[in-house]
Amino acid sequence: MTLIIVIMLILGYLLISTSHLTSVNKAAIAIFLGTVGWVVYICWGADFVMQQHPHEYSEFLTGSAASSEMVKVFIYDNIFLRYVGRAASIVMFLLATMTIIEILNNNGCFDFVTEWIRTHSSKRFLWTITSITFILSANLDNLTTTTMMLVIMHNVISSRRQRMLIGAAIVLAANCGGSFTVIGDPTGLLLWGDGAVSATNFSKYLALPAIVAWAVPTILIDCQLPRSLDTEWTAPPFRGDDTNLNRWQRFVMLLVGIGGLWFIPTFHNITKLSPFLGALCVLSVLWVVNEAFNRKLYDADQMAQRRIPRAIQYGTIQQILFVMGIMMGMGVMTETGVLGDISAWIDYNIHNVWVVGVVSGLLSGVVDTFTIAVTDISLYPVVEVDTIGQWADSDYIACFTQNGAYWKVIALSTAVGGCLLSIGSTSGLALMKMEHVRLGWYVRNLTPKVAIGFVLSLLILGAEVLIASN
Repeated sequence: MTLIIVIMLILGYLLISTSHLTSVNKAAIAIFLGTVGWVVYICWGADFVMQQHPHEYSEFLTGSAASSEMVKVFIYDNIFLRYVGRAASIVMFLLATMTIIEILNNNGCFDFVTEWIRTHSSKRFLWTITSITFILSANLDNLTTTTMMLVIMHNVISSRRQRMLIGAAIVLAANCGGSFTVIGDPTGLLLWGDGAVSATNFSKYLALPAIVAWAVPTILIDCQLPRSLDTEWTAPPFRGDDTNLNRWQRFVMLLVGIGGLWFIPTFHNITKLSPFLGALCVLSVLWVVNEAFNRKLYDADQMAQRRIPRAIQYGTIQQILFVMGIMMGMGVMTETGVLGDISAWIDYNIHNVWVVGVVSGLLSGVVDTFTIAVTDISLYPVVEVDTIGQWADSDYIACFTQNGAYWKVIALSTAVGGCLLSIGSTSGLALMKMEHVRLGWYVRNLTPKVAIGFVLSLLILGAEVLIASN
């Protein structure tokens, strides 16, 4: 049964990496992998439980006779629900942040972006829109931020080639921006929730590498753009039928939404509660402000006329289901003991977290950023600092302690490596769909640029880790 589960995982990875060819949605593959994997696991649960949790199962029985029914109850109460809770905390955080961005978008709070990028200069346009994307993605979901910025860019730039280049820069900015905060990407959120990293230390080490990974390829993209862009500026959208908010009200809502998300790490440090609870708190406050500012629309029964960002809504549901499916699938793999065997092989044959990081980055460009990151994170537990002295190779084991090098390397390499190919991230697939970008064109025009930024960012992170260790 372990072999069957492993084969299912490998086939799932292959289908995810070729979803742009098969047109099979990655979320559907992930959900199938996560659900069927647990069904197969529980059907032969007695063998897995006796192999992985013999002592816990004996304590659970407390004198009762062992049976297949008791094994299933033990798996559900002590194993399955633990992984469900872990995945649900990530999903609830994504749901809260995606709802926040929909509320802000529906009220025209991001109209300021269009005003800030209003120019014919390619240099100013490129750096302004990617800088805003980089900052927003550090707080909000990468896919939602990317989709919103691609829509804004598409409505302004008339040249398809210029849109493809700038769109690729937007995807890169979103993935890099989300990589250096614990709330900007599901990978960082997972590491933070597992206690592998702390918010301040994570951002301290990854901020500069993330900026370099974004800025260097963007400079090279800027060289391919003409001095003046082919733009079609239209009048700001009339919002009399969907919102009555003036500029200061929209700015207040933007401040509450984005500013509130910045407070989440502080909320977690003070209360020690799950970060998703802080995100829901921010959502509730923004929701109250939204209803207070739009009370006239409620009275006039005009709320039904408001614009609903269907693309964002559909993408939100897919992203949530994909994350849930992948994390459930990794839970099954962990419980079979296969990941422990793989980590032991890596420790013996590779014994270098930087090599693992580079390989993970390359795989992220082919398979999927989050899929590879979750796999890497599931390979190792967080090692207690007090136990390092018990190991012969203490320097290597130190990489897996809280704020160790391994977690940072994986977070950075998978985020940037996912941009090596346009199929490596959900944001890249959104670009391919919206601008009809072909994989061959992306490889010729963007992959070498991203690779340079990828190498430089890892070198900078390595220098930071080396300086800190000395």
